[in-house]
Amino acid sequence: GGGLSLVKFEEVARLVGEHCRGHDFGSGHSLGGAVAGGAAAVGGGLSLEEARAQRLARLGGNTSAASTTAAERATEEDDVEEMKDAAAAAAASDDIKMQVDEATPTTTSKEVEMVDPTTSLKQQDVDTLTSSMGFSIIRAQKGLLNGNGTVEGAVEWLLTHQEDDDIDDPIEMVPAGGGAVAQSYKCNECGKILSNMANLELHANKTGHSDFEESTQLMKALTEEEKKAKIEEIKGLLKAKRAQREEAEKEENVDREKQRRFMGKEMAKTREQMEQEARKRSAQMKRREKEAALKERQRIRAQLEQDKRERAANKGKLGSRLGVDGYTPDAIQYDVPMECEGAGGDEGDAKKSKKAPPSAAKMDEYITKVSSYRAGGDGGNCLKILKAYIGNVVDNPDEPKYKKINMENKAYKTKVKPFLGAKNLLMCVGFSPNKGGDAMELGEDADMGVLKDAKEKLEVAYEKYMK
Repeated sequence: GGGLSLVKFEEVARLVGEHCRGHDFGSGHSLGGAVAGGAAAVGGGLSLEEARAQRLARLGGNTSAASTTAAERATEEDDVEEMKDAAAAAAASDDIKMQVDEATPTTTSKEVEMVDPTTSLKQQDVDTLTSSMGFSIIRAQKGLLNGNGTVEGAVEWLLTHQEDDDIDDPIEMVPAGGGAVAQSYKCNECGKILSNMANLELHANKTGHSDFEESTQLMKALTEEEKKAKIEEIKGLLKAKRAQREEAEKEENVDREKQRRFMGKEMAKTREQMEQEARKRSAQMKRREKEAALKERQRIRAQLEQDKRERAANKGKLGSRLGVDGYTPDAIQYDVPMECEGAGGDEGDAKKSKKAPPSAAKMDEYITKVSSYRAGGDGGNCLKILKAYIGNVVDNPDEPKYKKINMENKAYKTKVKPFLGAKNLLMCVGFSPNKGGDAMELGEDADMGVLKDAKEKLEVAYEKYMK
């Protein structure tokens, strides 16, 4: 065949200009209005029926046949509208494929005469394309057949399809009379025959197929009995589908109920575990409170026993009292002399006697008395203050401020003075009240060895108390 190198483009442009000068193609007109293979191409504002009628008229076909076919399709469209709901419901199922709207395709048994389509072409147009423009005879004939029979249409079609693989293949024969009348549509992807455009659109929407062509196969119309049978068949399929869906929903409901019960049991189990832990914590707290109360009672009993012994030793006198808030030792004035009756008990023989001064030999006894105060950690606080007083003197022997203790200080009055043995411990290491009675001062003759010994014993006692 002829290639691009043989085409005379200047001559083509001149001829196109001559043929197109003063010609009105109208709105929507296309030079390549026909599609290869005989398929219809609707352009402009023409409807499908009008385009088919024009094509049949151009090819010499019978337009009355097209009208008859249109009437038959209109009848089938009425049938489609009548069973639209059933077809729409059936489209939702994968097992139903347009069983109502589609009928059995049949082909005509009449033998069709085949003729050469090139005989209807004008020889002048063929010579123009071959001699003046340089196209091969095959390409010129295909251009005229697919270009509305005009030179400009042929040129337009050839320029668009000149690279096609089958551009130089021989032209096939066509049925006599311009071709058979299209009776239906065929899906080239699956081969299904569709009776009308509505079913074609339904099939395209459902399957996603897009390659369709007209077909000469005639769709046999369903009778009323066949339509009713199809409707009953579809109803049965829909009923089975509905039952299947209801069964699936029932199983889902059962699964959801099982899940709900399982979650309920898990929540109840978790709640029960939390309640058990709360009860355990409450029981432990009560047990600790009982143990603390028992220890306090034992301490009070021990203190009462100690008071009894003190009364027996001091002729029935006690330098402490039991307050409403529990055992609260009273402030003890160690420097106030106490009157004691004579051993013989004779009247007039009573004499005054002073308590013996504190001695370093009784240092352990004083520390033991202070350590015996367990309620509220009072004994530990007192030991800590005493350790600070004596430790400061030992660590800083040249600092005068550590050799004087303010007795009016809140820490001394609340944490040292009320407890038996605390003041005696300070006095046995060398502290003594001054003349004003508001402070205790360390004497010049204080023994540093006694102070260090007292510091060590206080540290041991404090650690033992805090365990």
